[in-house]
Amino acid sequence: MAAYTTINPATGEVLAEFPVIDDTAALDLVDRSFAAYRSFRDTPLAERTAMLARIADLHLERIDELAGLLTLEVGKPITQARGEVELVASIYRYYADHAEKFMADETLDIAGGGSAVVRTEAIGPLLGIMPWNYPYYQVARFVAPNLALGNTIILKHARNCPQSALAIETVLRDAGVPTGVYLNAFIDSRQVADLIADPRIQGVSLTGSEMAGSAVGEVAGRHMKRCVLELGGSDPFIVLEDADIDAAVAAGVRGRVANGGQACTASKRFIVVDAVYDEFTEKFIDAITRVKPGDPTDPDTFLGPLSSAGAGDELDVLVQDAVAKGATLHSAPGAARDGAYYPPNVLTGVTQDMRAYHEELFGPVAVVYRVPSPQAAVSLSNESSFGLASSVFTQDRAVAEDLAKKLEVGMVWINSTSKSAPDLPFGGVKRSGVGRELAKYGIDEFANKKLIRSPAV
Repeated sequence: MAAYTTINPATGEVLAEFPVIDDTAALDLVDRSFAAYRSFRDTPLAERTAMLARIADLHLERIDELAGLLTLEVGKPITQARGEVELVASIYRYYADHAEKFMADETLDIAGGGSAVVRTEAIGPLLGIMPWNYPYYQVARFVAPNLALGNTIILKHARNCPQSALAIETVLRDAGVPTGVYLNAFIDSRQVADLIADPRIQGVSLTGSEMAGSAVGEVAGRHMKRCVLELGGSDPFIVLEDADIDAAVAAGVRGRVANGGQACTASKRFIVVDAVYDEFTEKFIDAITRVKPGDPTDPDTFLGPLSSAGAGDELDVLVQDAVAKGATLHSAPGAARDGAYYPPNVLTGVTQDMRAYHEELFGPVAVVYRVPSPQAAVSLSNESSFGLASSVFTQDRAVAEDLAKKLEVGMVWINSTSKSAPDLPFGGVKRSGVGRELAKYGIDEFANKKLIRSPAV
């Protein structure tokens, strides 16, 4: 069984290894989680929200340590790593402040006498399966609302960020989360399926690839388990004729290059109307290819290495497929791969026979398309099998809102790239997944909406 391993992507050095636990230990996690649930669900909400507030505090108190692990394990530039920790703290704080309102009893307006009330309650132990690109943020989106509810959690993290995974468990324990309520799990795919099948596990949340989501969703469906699947995206970035081109270019570079372009909500397909295509594309190629990969520990570095040399290999396969079939690759003079470091570049002339047209490019490579009209931009956007986030750049708010209604996505940003906040729901449609996280919607996915009907006396 492959170990959970810290490999510094900037150097390729293997720094730590943690073995996959055996089946007995995996089953013990479920035993402990279920035992903890029986008491945790009855813990007063005020005590649970106080834990969440303390978790938020500890993230900020330990920001240097926590951010440093992200840089070490997945190559996240240290300034962006600190930003992730700050976002995570805001998520825990948000649910600490709002859980009471979200979980308040709802009195229904019913026909007939008596009363009907819907209560929001916990359902039991949950399994979380999380990715490496935002090791703390992805976990917080799942964990914060479910701790508020009173559910318990077993968390399987990605194999390349085990020290970040252990740091999360330590923060929660130090914040007073009771033993067994949150458990880190170094398990493999077969054990994941076994845990989902266990009748005591009531739901599973996965953020990851389309392939992983399909596998987990199939097992969850077979065992009648609730699931939230936050999967890939090939997010359109639409530029209309009246857009502020310089602002769109600056936003496009950030949207494509931040976190090494390794985000499901990263801007990936730049769809530009003919009237401004040449201006936008020339400025965009110039700006994005000026971004140079650098030392992720340097606070001034915006683009570090990808998470691994293998991630660069996977990205390069799609790029070379497009080039071999006639697309044009625009790179800075002399730019070349170096291990996990991948220079930003742009593809134009991508057509339907190329993999880059259909698949998610997980890294700092943008694809720019020319379209004749806003309607054609929407049509091209909606051809994708994904439907996560999108951006529309125009100075006409009415036009932007009309396009937003027509885009087959879960999130639309006007004159901005996608940004996460605790009070904004996150999720997609089509093959980008099932369910929503954050805001009030995130607390409802794994809640029992229990009806209590009292007849008239």
